[in-house]
Amino acid sequence: MTLRVVRRTVPQDVGGLGDAFHPVLRRVYAARGVRSASELDTSLEHLTPVGTLESVEAAAQLLLAQRDGGRILVIGDFDADGATSTALMLRALRAWGFTADFLVPNRFEFGYGLTPEIVRVAAERKPTLIVTVDNGIASLAGVEEARAHGIEVLITDHHLPGEQLPAARVIVNPNLPGSRFASGSLAGVGVAFYVLAALRRQLSAAGLLEAAAPGVAEWLDLVALGTVADLVPLDHNNRVLVDQGLKRIRAGRCVAGIRALLALASRQPARLVSADLGFTVGPRLNAAGRLEDMSIGIQCLLEDDPAAAAALAERLDALNRERREIEARMQTEALAAVRGLAERDPNAEQRSAVCLFDAQWHQGVVGLVASRVKDRLRRPVIAFAAAGDDELRGSARSVPGIHIRDVLAQIDARHPGLIGRFGGHAMAAGLSLPRAALDPFAACFDAAVAAWPERSALRDVIETDGALAVQEIALETAEALRAGGPWGQAFPEPSFDGVFTVRTARVVAERHLKMWVHGERNRAFDAIAFNSLDPQAAVPLPQGERRLVYRLDINEYQGERRLQLLVDHILDP
Repeated sequence: MTLRVVRRTVPQDVGGLGDAFHPVLRRVYAARGVRSASELDTSLEHLTPVGTLESVEAAAQLLLAQRDGGRILVIGDFDADGATSTALMLRALRAWGFTADFLVPNRFEFGYGLTPEIVRVAAERKPTLIVTVDNGIASLAGVEEARAHGIEVLITDHHLPGEQLPAARVIVNPNLPGSRFASGSLAGVGVAFYVLAALRRQLSAAGLLEAAAPGVAEWLDLVALGTVADLVPLDHNNRVLVDQGLKRIRAGRCVAGIRALLALASRQPARLVSADLGFTVGPRLNAAGRLEDMSIGIQCLLEDDPAAAAALAERLDALNRERREIEARMQTEALAAVRGLAERDPNAEQRSAVCLFDAQWHQGVVGLVASRVKDRLRRPVIAFAAAGDDELRGSARSVPGIHIRDVLAQIDARHPGLIGRFGGHAMAAGLSLPRAALDPFAACFDAAVAAWPERSALRDVIETDGALAVQEIALETAEALRAGGPWGQAFPEPSFDGVFTVRTARVVAERHLKMWVHGERNRAFDAIAFNSLDPQAAVPLPQGERRLVYRLDINEYQGERRLQLLVDHILDP
């Protein structure tokens, strides 16, 4: 596949942004559609009003009715969004006088969401209300099971609904049909935040809280972590939530578990950026749900004692190291399978989508493998693992322009019974299949993606923010861009391209490429390309002139701060 660079268009008039921003940052903002400095204001006053999220007041009333004598059981998902949503809900409810506990499904025993099986386990605790966070919108049978046990259900979710909604007492989801809420990109933890904000307001209005009782903004650190880790688009509303959470963490006002996880990742809270949450804290938290039980992660986020939080964080860190080892092996096997596919099928390069399966793969890690292979192939990928009883469970990752959950819905409508269960977002989804259905499904998946009407014509295109002048490749620019976030999905971190001469290149830890490159005026730069190598493929190291697609980073070592180029792609000049 030949990749080509396309530079984002920068409007001629960027005067609305004023002169307060670094010139490079001003160009970057303009290329992302920002026209005025007010659009970058991330103060809480610019949050989309709580009352505009449909059913949020009804949800608050349902919760309020549980305050005297009720028992609330929070059931979350087994990823970082679900863990932060659960911890947020429990911290707030307990601080405001409610009796609340949590239950998180083990992905290997119960699968995803509010299943009838997990409801039967929940019923043993005799809750009066089940609150789902980051799940539930597809749990028709689970809600019916809860009703059969006489348990009310409040669903808070952000996943896209199917044709039929569960018969819960109240559903809060910004992606319900007909919703006019201005920020459908909320993560599950964002939806939980809005529900709790409405509850806090009703509690205050009823005179049920002391003046010193914390507001829900007290836990914006959890909201920021879950929002970034779930890779939802960072529209203005989500940027407000994330930036406010980051400010709390930088000021040292975060839960003990986040502080402990940052310490293990050698990240200084005072200099934290959104990428640190996404690439260091989130994976450690997710490792529990991938390999064992997310209860460890939730307990870490609920713990107030620093020593106890540190011990739980160390367990998460150990699980994450194990996860990395499993993922590396699976990724090597997946890339070998892709190479073998290309050798057996001359037309494999033209496939629009790829399905991969290995009977030895780990259920909890297939999503990461799908993501890595998707980045290499630049097309949608589904990686499957065996789930027992002749069933496969798969994780799908997509590319811009192809709404992966809607692709699965289309296949399900055209081929009833082919897919067992499915759900997800535009860029990521999960599904189950009978093992015998893998080959016919793979053919349907490829055909559906190939015919997708909004399929991006830019599959083989890399978007950048253009070239930097030699004087702009500087620590000062890196500082300005670092402070200019939060960056994330739909508000991408700035990247640039330019021709450099690779003077030296060496392999680090089998998968990374460390380089010393020269640019204009023979200026030399330290550069590194993480996860750019396939250990099983004999690829010559780059040398001479190459076009690099890179980001500016600050390498901090032994108190010294130096500019470093983070290289995402190495192309012919």
